[in-house]
Amino acid sequence: MTRTKKLINAPEDIITQVISGMVAAHPHLLTVEGATGRAVVAVDGPRDGKVGIVVGGGSGHEPAFAGYVGRGLADAAAVGNIFASPSPEQILDAARAADGGAGVCFLYGNYTGDVMNFTMAAEELQASGVRVAQVAVSDDVASAPQDRRSERRGIAGDFFVFKIAGAAADMGEPLARVQALAQKANDATLSMGVALGACSLPQTGKPNFEIGDDEMEIGMGLHGEPGIRRTKLATADEVTDELTQAILAELSAQQGDRVAVLVNGLGATSLVELYIIFGRLKQLLDGQGIVIHRSWVGEYATSLEMAGASITLMRLDDELASLLDHPCRSPALTVGAVEASMTRSPRSTRRTTPTPMQKNDAALLEGLIDEGAITPKIFREMMRSAGAEIIAQRDWLSELDGVIGDGDHGVTMEIGWKAVLAALSGAPETETIEASCKRMAKAFLDAVGASSGPLYATAFLRAGAAVADRRNLDAGALTAWLAGAMQGIRDRGRAEPGDKTMVDAWSPAVEAALAFSGSGDELAVMSAARDGAEAGMKATAELESRRGRSAKLGTRSRGHIDPGAASTFLMLRGMTLTLDQMRP
Repeated sequence: MTRTKKLINAPEDIITQVISGMVAAHPHLLTVEGATGRAVVAVDGPRDGKVGIVVGGGSGHEPAFAGYVGRGLADAAAVGNIFASPSPEQILDAARAADGGAGVCFLYGNYTGDVMNFTMAAEELQASGVRVAQVAVSDDVASAPQDRRSERRGIAGDFFVFKIAGAAADMGEPLARVQALAQKANDATLSMGVALGACSLPQTGKPNFEIGDDEMEIGMGLHGEPGIRRTKLATADEVTDELTQAILAELSAQQGDRVAVLVNGLGATSLVELYIIFGRLKQLLDGQGIVIHRSWVGEYATSLEMAGASITLMRLDDELASLLDHPCRSPALTVGAVEASMTRSPRSTRRTTPTPMQKNDAALLEGLIDEGAITPKIFREMMRSAGAEIIAQRDWLSELDGVIGDGDHGVTMEIGWKAVLAALSGAPETETIEASCKRMAKAFLDAVGASSGPLYATAFLRAGAAVADRRNLDAGALTAWLAGAMQGIRDRGRAEPGDKTMVDAWSPAVEAALAFSGSGDELAVMSAARDGAEAGMKATAELESRRGRSAKLGTRSRGHIDPGAASTFLMLRGMTLTLDQMRP
């Protein structure tokens, strides 16, 4: 496979340098706040008494998401890694900057990682007394049928939803009203795209999918997700007709109705092509008596250097049209004129305070149950062994993921577990198992923006909470720890056994552990869990995926082990190995 050429420096520095360059280019509009360095904030956006608008998602879609930060639009954007959700801590930095005391509204694309990470951030904000509302944009017609609209991806429709919500907040609407209007905009917005050529991740330099020189894929997602069909390359008019007809079939626009139009390039499509598409689109709309109220043509939600385009229509009523026309000013979008008087409102100095990590000292150990062979020290060594096992099998995990996913599971797990190992190295000797679990959760979550970040973080938190009354773990407490981890993953990811996820390894692991929970033998519990996970992992090869990106493969997902189930087995195998070596 041919490697692609990019004008970058070190791949690991890309996001930092992109943010730095963007802020340097627009210092009158943007600044950066927060310890993570991933919250891009409007200079004249956040203010006291106004609902804070926070958008976010993975990088590689520029100008989304930080390009829509500015007066009358988003107050802040949380910037994730390439094609990966921002972490909850990065989202919290953006929310703290945007918080003016009237609540914060999160807007993001409907992807598993984004949903989980924004939800976790919302939970922490709400725990600190900040009101939070959320809307997940779901405009991609190709990604799910109409009766499953809630499962659809968010693509270029972000553009209109951000605009409407930003205008409502700028006009002083309360949080519930801002959320309702954002949802109304989402419900009125539909998109569909076509891909002609692949993009390549900077980390790999290789195309993320293959497509023939004479082929195109109708409905492909912004990250290379499968579309609805692959066919021979057609003319611009033929493609425009197909995309538009699919959108209009659902939009239910009648003669005399108004729409807003976005013809969006995916990164490597010339304006020549985009204007040809728009010209044909206008012919089609004119033919049905549908009036274009406003239109935009250009690159507004890209996919690195992917070749292709998308069409987005938003059906307007008077309310949505008025909000669409409301002035805004950002690097990627300016509507009307933002009056000088509009930029002089005082910037909010209100900030939410992060919840401090549990203090660790010997006094915390008093009153905790001591029975059991697994001391806090042994527990931490078990987790170090789990991390080492996963890191050693990084390439195998990525190979598994390359068949049914995007091929980054091994790399992602390595990043997360290296962060865990670093965090554990700073743990005091007196730290409880629960506190170590909190430490691991924060480390994994801060390091990993993909869906595995919130899944593992929630697993560690729930597992720790299940043994909060313990200093040491006996067989029963170890089983409770494993069961808590599994329940955290199920609750956060909403997956069930049989969906071909890590749950299919965790569920038989816990079931097997329960059989030995009353035995008094911690190693027997751990060994049973390991063997149950291995059996569950192998069984996923016979399952058809029902969750995540691989669900789009349908029957093609059969015959392949789920990478999440594989990393679960490796984790439990590492824990078992160390327990066998260290227990008295």
